[in-house]
Amino acid sequence: MRFVIFGLTVSSSWGNGHATLWRGIWRALAQRGHRIVFFERDVPYYASHRDLVELPGGELVLYGNWQEARSRAQRELQGADVAMVTSYCPDGVAASELALEASALKVFYDMDTPITLETLRGGRSVPYIGPRGLRDFDLALSYTGGRSLEELGALLGAPRVAPLYGHVDPAVHRPVPPVEAYRCALSYLGTYAADRQAALETLFMEPARRLPGESFVIGGAQYPPDFPWTANIRFKRHMPPAQHPEFFCSSRLTLSVTREAMAQNGYCPSGRLFEAAACGTPIVSDWWTGLDEFLAPGREVIVARDAQDVIGALELPDAQLARIAADARERVLADHTSERRAAQLERLLENVRAPEFDPSA
Repeated sequence: MRFVIFGLTVSSSWGNGHATLWRGIWRALAQRGHRIVFFERDVPYYASHRDLVELPGGELVLYGNWQEARSRAQRELQGADVAMVTSYCPDGVAASELALEASALKVFYDMDTPITLETLRGGRSVPYIGPRGLRDFDLALSYTGGRSLEELGALLGAPRVAPLYGHVDPAVHRPVPPVEAYRCALSYLGTYAADRQAALETLFMEPARRLPGESFVIGGAQYPPDFPWTANIRFKRHMPPAQHPEFFCSSRLTLSVTREAMAQNGYCPSGRLFEAAACGTPIVSDWWTGLDEFLAPGREVIVARDAQDVIGALELPDAQLARIAADARERVLADHTSERRAAQLERLLENVRAPEFDPSA
């Protein structure tokens, strides 16, 4: 199949989770014989942190503005089997209008479903979705499952909705030797988000304050100047995906924290959750509904609801943490790779026009 995709970014992993996910599924689709043309607006904040310019089996089209891209996009859509628009595409409405004119299967992939739904519940318009919602698309894919799937249909008129969860590319995220600069008792990797800060305060900052003799590391972008650092926390401002394995593998334990809107909706596995597991690093995670459908609490992931739970996890013997990490890695490599998601996407697209559409295909 030939995919034409209008998205946020695949060229820069700075301050967003889209790029890493697209890189993984792009490689998997290419290996399965598909071709991708990805349209990305060339904005300064991604251009200055660009860590990829091409991928096999397709083409990345960087454009300055929609007027510049429109004629090229129209030509590409003429030969497309799948026309896809994603959430936070800066030209999402215009791209959707063009995609809906094509003879290809028309797909909207909401990689930020809880944010989309939170915006709609607040009575506000979603900048990357047009006034007709999703009713004209053949399929709406959602990064989160559970009740989010029903709401995409109810609030945006999507006729067919299915989850396409996060995933990991094991060719990129795998066990590697630790790096002294990142060695620590507990790490956290993630872009700063205000609606994640309360959980980060409870599950990371408070344990750091209570354990001044232990070392902690945070990696990520957009942390504000007034962030409440402590003396035993080191900070790495931005880490491209190629450096994630050494970051995770230098941690005795790593923390996964979910944005509030996502946690409230549930069924929202972070890409970082799967990355850390694929790297063989034991994970402590906040709780959200559906977590146990991706990793088994107590056996493949440690669930923490307060600072003491995190401290208790840090006190576990090395052998127990190693068993948890090994079980999580085995589960993720079996169920949550980019290859598995690519195969799921193929089945969904093949079945989208079937009389009885199966969203669990």
